Amino acid sequence: MPTTPRCFSPRGAAAPALRLLLAALLGAPLAQVSAAPTACTGVAPGGALFATRVPGTTPAGAEAGLYEGPVWIGDALYFSHVTFGPGFPSRILRLGPDGKLGTAIADSGSNGLALDARGNIVAGTHTFKGVSRFDLVSGKRSLLACAYRGKVFNSPNDIAIGADGTIYFTDPSFQRGAAPGGQDATRVYRVAPGGKVTVVDGGLANPNGIALSPAGDTLYVSGGGEHGVLRAYSLLRGVPGKGRDLVSGLAMPDGMSVDCQGNLYVTEHTAQRLRVFSPAGKELAVIKVDANITNAAFGGADGKTLFMTGAGALWQIRLGLPGKPY
Repeated sequence: MPTTPRCFSPRGAAAPALRLLLAALLGAPLAQVSAAPTACTGVAPGGALFATRVPGTTPAGAEAGLYEGPVWIGDALYFSHVTFGPGFPSRILRLGPDGKLGTAIADSGSNGLALDARGNIVAGTHTFKGVSRFDLVSGKRSLLACAYRGKVFNSPNDIAIGADGTIYFTDPSFQRGAAPGGQDATRVYRVAPGGKVTVVDGGLANPNGIALSPAGDTLYVSGGGEHGVLRAYSLLRGVPGKGRDLVSGLAMPDGMSVDCQGNLYVTEHTAQRLRVFSPAGKELAVIKVDANITNAAFGGADGKTLFMTGAGALWQIRLGLPGKPY
């Protein structure tokens, strides 16, 4: 088993203010106590739609910051709250089934979140210049990847995880100043189950959103800034081939999610919208929000509620299909 990478000393173990008691009592991985998957039946969204804010989720205090990286686990939504102070401090919040918002992991240093096979959160952590795993029961954090060719990453952002445990992540420069060091370019990376880090794409400026097709045979990445693209990479045994631009002309693309039919839900940060594209790149729908938007994930008891994070805001909209929980 590979040893845990040690790029630099963390500021201390993250401690959750809230534990998932059900998982602990059952003695089972958290993924086993999540809601059962819903069959892929229904109709994809179409036309112009509008999402509504989730009540009681507006950040308190003078600095709202950004909500980022939503992930649905069990019966709750988890997401990062990133602020703009020195080091870009952040924490992981939990929105429970009772509608109450609380801190799950303080001082997480996280941005985008994903869910591994054992129900742990895997996060892009700009504070630690790497990809980290958080155990939601104990609150312990471990580094999964923190360097490429002897240098720490810039500011790992969004995460996708294959069925075999392969991790794909984007490494833009948005929070590069959170800690010393970084790479000489912004890239997309792959972390093999054994821990080896390789480059997927080094030619996309500030890659941001990342997702896998339902079959796990295609990797999608968005990035490129004001005139951004959605890029697709065919996967052969988990290894990406050369990327091809599926959609161009995206306005500051950010995070994304995928429904069970393989349709892509791509956020456009400053355009304050999410656009839905078919796997072939055809636009199906536009979902408008009322602030800058960062990311999206499916959740709810049937997986058919799309949650969207943004600038001090969390939105939701009911759709006709279930999708990926991050």
